[in-house]
Amino acid sequence: MTPRHDSPADSSTAASSGLIWERPEPPARRSPGPLSRALIVTAALELADADGLEGVSFRRVAAALEVGPMRLYGYVETKAELLELMVDAAYGEIAPRTASGRGSRSTAAGASRAAGRAGEPGWREELRAIAERTRLTALRHEWFTELLGGRPHLGPNALAVMEAVLAAVQRVPGLADDPTGVQRAAGVFHAYLTGTLRVEVGQRQAERSEGRSDHDWQAAMGPYLVRTLAAGRHPTVARVMAEAEHLAPGEQFAAGLELVLDGIAAQSP
Repeated sequence: MTPRHDSPADSSTAASSGLIWERPEPPARRSPGPLSRALIVTAALELADADGLEGVSFRRVAAALEVGPMRLYGYVETKAELLELMVDAAYGEIAPRTASGRGSRSTAAGASRAAGRAGEPGWREELRAIAERTRLTALRHEWFTELLGGRPHLGPNALAVMEAVLAAVQRVPGLADDPTGVQRAAGVFHAYLTGTLRVEVGQRQAERSEGRSDHDWQAAMGPYLVRTLAAGRHPTVARVMAEAEHLAPGEQFAAGLELVLDGIAAQSP
């Protein structure tokens, strides 16, 4: 997988910023072997998918590409930059595509989904689609959730996703002229995705590390919970655990998302 967006146009101002998004790559050369940021990122993604972020190092990436580690520094100066490139490549799987297959969805393409589900507002369907793509990306690349949160990611693909989210929220009745409301609603949407997906990915990782399924874990904890809850000190916990519908992870994600979308819709006057 490679980033979908071209780097910003080179200029003296861009080059002087030192940011990976504006720093040009070294001139291409055939010997001792082809190399590019795209190749470096692809190798790093494969390592991270197989072994997690701890499996990503300049030495291992260089070995995968059959080049010397020092050659990588002409393209990527630090591991932090490499992680940013990896995150943006993952965002490339989330960003809506235009008719040409690149960048954000065009206005016409977005309008084609305006009807949504059974005539519901198009903004809900857009946010739902972004959320679903984000979940699939996080499950393909479990390391991705570890790098969400904190400071925003500002690579070209991440910005394309940000644009799509903000543009969808801006179409909520009453928010078109309220940038602060748009920002807050988008922040809640992002927080839901980050928190929920971290939990789901963490459960998958726990199943692998412990060698037992979530069902087996619950069965092992069952007798303890029965004894503890029988004391009556946690009546609400007991009732919810006994009576609540237990959904599969994908169903739980979708149900929670609808609550978030309902909350965003409630911002309408």
